[in-house]
Amino acid sequence: MLKNLTIDNYALITHLEMPLSPGFTVLTGETGAGKSIIMGALSLVLGGRADSKAVRSGASKCVVEAVFDISGYGLDSFFESNDLDYDAVSTVIRREIAASGKSRAFVNDTPVQLPVLRSLGEQLIDIHSQHQNLLLGKGAFQQSVIDTLAGDADILSRYQESYMALTAIRRRIADLQDEARRTAQEADYLRFQWQQLSEARLENPDELSLLEAEQDLLSHAEEIKSSLSSVAATLQGDESDIVATLSSLARTTRRLETVYPAVREWADRLETDAIDLADIAREVGTDAENVNFDPQRMEQVEARLDQLYSLLKKHGLDNLADLIALRDELQSRLQQFDGSDGLLDELRAEESDRTKATASCAADLTAARRKAASAFEKALVARVAGLGMPHVQFRVDITPLDDFSPSGADRIAFLFSANKRQPLLSVDAVASGGEISRLMLAVKALIASTRMLPTIVFDEIDTGVSGPTADSMGEMMADIAAHCQVITITHLPQVASKGDTHYYIFKEDMSDDTRTRITALSPSQRVDEIARLLSGSSLTPEALANAEALLGFKKTE
Repeated sequence: MLKNLTIDNYALITHLEMPLSPGFTVLTGETGAGKSIIMGALSLVLGGRADSKAVRSGASKCVVEAVFDISGYGLDSFFESNDLDYDAVSTVIRREIAASGKSRAFVNDTPVQLPVLRSLGEQLIDIHSQHQNLLLGKGAFQQSVIDTLAGDADILSRYQESYMALTAIRRRIADLQDEARRTAQEADYLRFQWQQLSEARLENPDELSLLEAEQDLLSHAEEIKSSLSSVAATLQGDESDIVATLSSLARTTRRLETVYPAVREWADRLETDAIDLADIAREVGTDAENVNFDPQRMEQVEARLDQLYSLLKKHGLDNLADLIALRDELQSRLQQFDGSDGLLDELRAEESDRTKATASCAADLTAARRKAASAFEKALVARVAGLGMPHVQFRVDITPLDDFSPSGADRIAFLFSANKRQPLLSVDAVASGGEISRLMLAVKALIASTRMLPTIVFDEIDTGVSGPTADSMGEMMADIAAHCQVITITHLPQVASKGDTHYYIFKEDMSDDTRTRITALSPSQRVDEIARLLSGSSLTPEALANAEALLGFKKTE
């Protein structure tokens, strides 16, 4: 509820303070007195566009401040998520516009960005104007009306939860399919690379160095065999036998041992050397016999080396260990590609189950909407008939969508005709501005009885209405005010007389400028103002009597 509105240095307003009460507040005044200025100032604190031209001439800035009681609005989470101090009884919104055009906004003295201010403002005040009447022709608004009257918030929440889960699954399927298309060529190339490495049978990271050593051995096999044979023959051969010579020297030396004990050590060493050289001769001889040039093996080694060198060069690697790691990595990536088909199958099965669950929720939602729509049609026709449209026809058309939407599987349209035996067509296609305005008023009256609404401001929506229709419109606004705060700017005495509080807006000519002022009318002053609305500036006895009758009391001096 709006508790107080303070305006400083805005347009023709130097200072204006307007305390407000629950119930129905009316604002009247002569044309051009400044009612639209107050609406403009109010739009500023709701996040409306700022214009430096609105700053009163000569002032450095204008300030508009609104104090709200937001108890029961359930906005504590909004304040918490936006890091704002929460005061349920007295939340203060302030907007400052500098003469330079710079704008600042505050909520409970904390600076906020305009999107935050607009979001908060939409939950605090609903300004009902000709512009907002256009909403009545919008499908989203029509659907929200039916959902509000159906009280299907729990069903809608369950549906939206299921719908979001279904949408997420579908998005994953689409992403996987796109990825599969993008990577099909890459997968083929990776598979070719892996196939080459797999066929190379890479197991031992030291294979390359071993093959290079074997190649070196095979290429020098004849030289090695000749040299080893020569060594073996020299050590222990027919023409030269170093081992036999050392053995003979050892025996000769050993015979001197009895007469010359010092030779014992030499004899031992000669015998040891003879034994060692004999072992060397046998090993060298064996190796010489084993070393042979094998052209077939040489061809195999060189072919294998060529294969390994080629793979290393192709992949820009230096050793077999990295080549083996690359092969394993390619295999892992290919397994991921190959596994995507299985994942797609799983997701499609999950999509099928989730589609059934979403369809079930959507069916519940449709049933609730159809039930509410039927009651809404009858109630709206009854209310609108009293607003000067006795032959109105109205129907809520609910048709299925081809697929689920974020708000259900229904297309909702309000069909309307103001006359008998005329085809029902979409509201925005056939209803006049005045008809839409009255329809919207009736809609809000029905909604107000079902849930708590923010403060509603009716901005001259009764233009062009008179007589009993005007009286019915005033009664309907008063009915809405029984459930939420209503503020209306009106020129109609029938509407103004229904208010609980009455403000009069007027211009005051000063010596140097003109100022817009506002004053709360006493019961006696209300009679005069209602009479003025009835007869103009000349307050006739008949007009005063009529005003007293509208207000339901006698004027006393």
